[in-house]
Amino acid sequence: MRKLIIIQTAVPDYRKFFFDYLYKKITSNFELYGGGEYFQTSIKSDKKIDRKSAKNYFFLRRKILFQTGIWHLLFKDVILVLELNPRIISNWIFLIIRFILKKETVLWGHAWSKKGINSKSDWVRNIMRILASKIIVYTYQQREELQIKMPNKVILVAPNAILNKDKIVVAKSKEYSHLIYVGRLVASKKPLFLVQTLLKYRDELPQNMKLFLIGEGEEKQKIIELVKENKAESFILVKNHVSDYESLKEMYAQSLFSISPGYIGLSVTQSFGYGVPMLVSKDEYHSPEIEAVIPFENSIFFETDNQVDFSKKIKQFFTHKERWISKRTQIAVSCKKKYSVETMGKTFTSLLK
Repeated sequence: MRKLIIIQTAVPDYRKFFFDYLYKKITSNFELYGGGEYFQTSIKSDKKIDRKSAKNYFFLRRKILFQTGIWHLLFKDVILVLELNPRIISNWIFLIIRFILKKETVLWGHAWSKKGINSKSDWVRNIMRILASKIIVYTYQQREELQIKMPNKVILVAPNAILNKDKIVVAKSKEYSHLIYVGRLVASKKPLFLVQTLLKYRDELPQNMKLFLIGEGEEKQKIIELVKENKAESFILVKNHVSDYESLKEMYAQSLFSISPGYIGLSVTQSFGYGVPMLVSKDEYHSPEIEAVIPFENSIFFETDNQVDFSKKIKQFFTHKERWISKRTQIAVSCKKKYSVETMGKTFTSLLK
């Protein structure tokens, strides 16, 4: 059996269960390479994930990447999985040479850039896709769209997941009184908008309501200072990045819903995995995980950057509190069917068959 080798820019902790699954299923025929941190410095590799070290060299204000420590893999007869990211120069070299030599090279990532299927720069991404033996995307919708553009290309789906099936369970509590945000504290995610709006409408919201704000990023210090200025430390609980399953489960259990004030990401499937619905910004360049969102079944949309509508939708959640609590089991069950580590991992193990 040939080896499956995955090369990543970084290997963050939210991928731990996924890579653990591959190590368990493929054992000695699986290898993982990764650098120390991603293009965004708030995304760092987890030391608890077993990986072989790659060295990242960023250029042009971290817009371009070149990796070393991986070049011994260039000519190997292995199934090599690279990121579908045109900004990684070393991946271009791998793709071109391995295409000429007819070595199997798989691209894994978003079918389109953040600007979507009609992005003017998609021709660059398309060259990468042409050079790849196969492509793995994150959603079924992306596969359908890409298959139309590339009818003869093998396109697989690995739904972006964080939790194993046995960990996708309803997070239960005696009282679901709070809100939760889990993610990077960066401008594109709009955590500052979230905090500013909650502070502005605090008197109109349930008195015992709190916000768990969990994450790291360049906006964190601004948020901490804003919370202190408004003496709201007991209202907005700013916490460091949390990766522990049980700790997250406890906070999700106490929360009536989670919030995505900016573009949606992997946190949505995490939230649904605990049975917790989400309040989502409507008009953003969302990540493909937006496919999981079903309005009024597992989520509500609010008008983007509109503080009035945002506060109105929070009140709606609490007005219909019992209805949303009753939906938690179905939200988790639906997530388990589509967005588990096992479902995601089977796509990769199938490459070896």
